[in-house]
Amino acid sequence: MDDLNQESGQEHVEDSLRQVVEIIARQKLVESLVHKQDMPRHELVEALVHKQNIAELRKKLDELHPADVAYILEALPIDDRILVWDLVKAERDGEILIEVSDAVRESLIATMDNRELLAAAGSLDTDEIADLAPDLPKDVVQELMKSLDEQKRAQVESSLSYDEDSVGALMDYDFVTIRADVTIETTLRYLRMLGDLPTHTDKLFVVDNSKRLIGVLPLKRLLVHDPEAHIAAIMIDEPVAFHPSDRASDAAQAFERYDLVTAPILDPQDRLVGRLTVDVVLDYIRAEAQEDMLSMAGLREEEDLFSTVWKAAKNRWTWLAINLCTALVASRVVGAFEGSITQLAALAALMPIVAGMGGNSGNQTSTLMVRGLALGLINKENARRLLGKELSIALLNGAVWGGVMGVVAFLLYRNVALGGVMAAAMLLNQVVAALAGYFAPAVIDRFGRDPAFGSAVLTTFITDSMGFFIFLGLATVVLL
Repeated sequence: MDDLNQESGQEHVEDSLRQVVEIIARQKLVESLVHKQDMPRHELVEALVHKQNIAELRKKLDELHPADVAYILEALPIDDRILVWDLVKAERDGEILIEVSDAVRESLIATMDNRELLAAAGSLDTDEIADLAPDLPKDVVQELMKSLDEQKRAQVESSLSYDEDSVGALMDYDFVTIRADVTIETTLRYLRMLGDLPTHTDKLFVVDNSKRLIGVLPLKRLLVHDPEAHIAAIMIDEPVAFHPSDRASDAAQAFERYDLVTAPILDPQDRLVGRLTVDVVLDYIRAEAQEDMLSMAGLREEEDLFSTVWKAAKNRWTWLAINLCTALVASRVVGAFEGSITQLAALAALMPIVAGMGGNSGNQTSTLMVRGLALGLINKENARRLLGKELSIALLNGAVWGGVMGVVAFLLYRNVALGGVMAAAMLLNQVVAALAGYFAPAVIDRFGRDPAFGSAVLTTFITDSMGFFIFLGLATVVLL
């Protein structure tokens, strides 16, 4: 049922995007036709057509969830995106800015004046303001901070003071606390008096007079126990809790492991300062996954699909430059054996196979390492065993597929020695690939960087260069 609902939701937003694109296309077509026609009241006809299409488009946008509007904005070219953005109701600007990607948010903020930005940010919750603030102009942030009340300003400043990959940066300050010495009946009356609960509230936080957390009370326990029972008798006194300085990735793993919806955040004195909610954790996981994917592709930052050619090109320069350097090194390895290749042309045809198989195998190992490091599954105790396993796999694969290619090389060129060189080179390069795939992410992680950042490029460089060197070196020694 969940999969069906998800598919239905995706179909809905894709259908909405299709309708928006059709309205914009119809608007452009009609305007073009009207311009070509020689008719009285030309400007009046054009204005009426424009007004009709704009009204239809605005109505469609008003019906959509902010996340769906964000999806549509990300899928539109810059000019059409600005047209749609101008039709969004001002009171929804903040919600949508939080939902869009960083790259698209930048393009939308560039079209807004300070007054519009202040109004958009002022409509958001504290944690959302902290998310948006780094993308706003400094003078807007200063005015925004002045407009907040003292408590809200302190909360925003607190969130901004934490590293973006820490729990503190994801902290929500909207939660409900109760005391342990009251009854369920008293608690229910208190909740009825509140009238509404913060979103994603699945538990109440039990604190003492100093605001120190002493337990949590799941709402389901509140509903099924005797109204005269005291909170202390039914609460969970050792809940999963976090500190603001904890790594957000560790908290995300805990949410997955323990199926959490909310969790308390405590200061060093165990006083309750905030909470972490599942929606924020999911957003963080999605952002991290996208960042890892971009890093593995060699992109410095998230890229707007419809950004300018110049900006998109600059975003890709770093790893293109690195790839160029590694390719030059690999080419010089091949160049060192030009004489061997000249004497035996078959080497030129076969050496890409050795390098390609090694690169594929190395990236498989590298991917597993990146995942293991990200999930905290690799430690000093099991690292050596994991290395042994990967080397064993490399030896097995090298023996099997090296043997296959050795036979293929013999059948193609009727040269037993060449087949033996091919088999030996593939076996050795599989071992090199396993070592490269294992150590590249580990070394990057040791330097405090994301192991996904550059591990694929480094692994491919090593397997290509060493593959060429091993194959051509063996061929030179054995065949020539």
